[in-house]
Amino acid sequence: MRKILLLALLLISGFVLVACDQVSTTSAVASTTTSTLTGTTSSFLTSTTSTSMTVPTSSMTTMHTTTLPTTITTLPPTTTTSTTTTSYQYAPIEVSSAVYEEARKSFKFFWEVVNGDPTSPGYGMIADRFNVDNLSVGNASIASVGYGLAAIPIGIENDWIGYQEGYLRVLGTLETLKNMQRVHGFYYHFVKMSDATRAGSSEVSVIDTAILISGAIMAGEYFGGVIKEMVDEIYQAIEWNWYFDPVRAMFYMGYDPDEGKFSGHWDHAAEQLMMYVLAAGSTNYYVGKGAYDIVKNRTQRGSYGTSELFYISWAGSLFTYQFSHAWIDFRGIRDAAGYDWFNNSVQASIAAYDYGQQLSSIYKTFGPNAWGASASDGPDGYNGSYGNLPSMGGLRVDGTLAPYGAAASIVFTPEKSILAIEHYASIPALQSKYGFRDAYHLGMQPTAPLSAPRPSRLIPANGWFNSDVIGIDKGITLIMIENYRSNLVWDFFMKNEAVQAGLQVLGFTKQ
Repeated sequence: MRKILLLALLLISGFVLVACDQVSTTSAVASTTTSTLTGTTSSFLTSTTSTSMTVPTSSMTTMHTTTLPTTITTLPPTTTTSTTTTSYQYAPIEVSSAVYEEARKSFKFFWEVVNGDPTSPGYGMIADRFNVDNLSVGNASIASVGYGLAAIPIGIENDWIGYQEGYLRVLGTLETLKNMQRVHGFYYHFVKMSDATRAGSSEVSVIDTAILISGAIMAGEYFGGVIKEMVDEIYQAIEWNWYFDPVRAMFYMGYDPDEGKFSGHWDHAAEQLMMYVLAAGSTNYYVGKGAYDIVKNRTQRGSYGTSELFYISWAGSLFTYQFSHAWIDFRGIRDAAGYDWFNNSVQASIAAYDYGQQLSSIYKTFGPNAWGASASDGPDGYNGSYGNLPSMGGLRVDGTLAPYGAAASIVFTPEKSILAIEHYASIPALQSKYGFRDAYHLGMQPTAPLSAPRPSRLIPANGWFNSDVIGIDKGITLIMIENYRSNLVWDFFMKNEAVQAGLQVLGFTKQ
């Protein structure tokens, strides 16, 4: 019944939404299966209220508009949002136009590059990537959907969309998620935009499910009511203990349902800290503190340049120090051993900056305001091992730089990150309708040694600029800029009872 009422309300609301052609299932890799995205300009029309369903509205000190601003507003008006759970005073700090615009355009990706057909079984699915040159779109990524759910409250509070249309998008997306095929509560990494079914041979992903449910939890706390109830139902159905190897006391890394086999292990600290909190907070499928402890104890510590010692990741990719911090506010809390994970990411960002300066003598891309290598596309294709020193051994360097690396460290190194964002904003070829392109390469320095690693593809004289933007990279950029400006995502995510229970189980306490 709820689905019928929701469909009626969406149709009545007057949305002109993004339509996506059906994508092929020949590959689980989103970048290898594309179709043309049509109607990429979303209407942002004001929704009208249906008599068949009551949509909670927010009480604002100023009325939210439903169109994107035509002029840059670096300090939106302070508003008070009354959700069904709490009253929230939104008071973002002032930022430069470059920072604000990158956040606004990143939000547009999640609002527009989506299956927006309310009659479709894939409603609310958000593309893993989008080619800004030929307008082709790949499969949906469940992690993109997670970032997209958290993006909706950001859009509402910044007056980029209205409360009502944001509420409807989240509600409809959650209905899709409830109806999607899951394996012990976990979602496939990639699904088809058209109907939210498995794309190709996509694995069942623990980390992407964790990102999805983290974004859903944030949206649930923001809207409250039926949305919070739906999020809790989805979360409590995730069987964390099924994805856990009791012999090694570690989470597996992937599951292939065709083979009926798990593969790999999360055997050192990286982007997955959120998994331990979510699993420890589960009511029915609990995984306790031992999983967190063993991974922390297996992780090496290192330093580079002016950084202090910190726990390092396999390739030193900056995203590994950022993704869990998008949701969990580690400021002022320590684990049972007194460790400060927020400072860990501060030190990782400092090391990445210093390493970028070292690389600037070899690669034109790097410099005083261009740093922070992280997993991204490159001239030779996607590479998840782009990173920085120190690393545990998997580092790949060829002069490619992803702008989101420095941008998403804005909460850790604000001065350096803001200067980097402003620098990237000054490069015309790096711009797109959805903000910075995913990565770029400006070539080798004249004095670079012949032995220096470089792409096999020849870099044009004016540089290589990626044709795509990638959902998870836009997502971490948007959320970290918003956390820097207002703490919005942190504030709501940290209100969740399961999150607080999970942190308590793991031994985190306020300092």
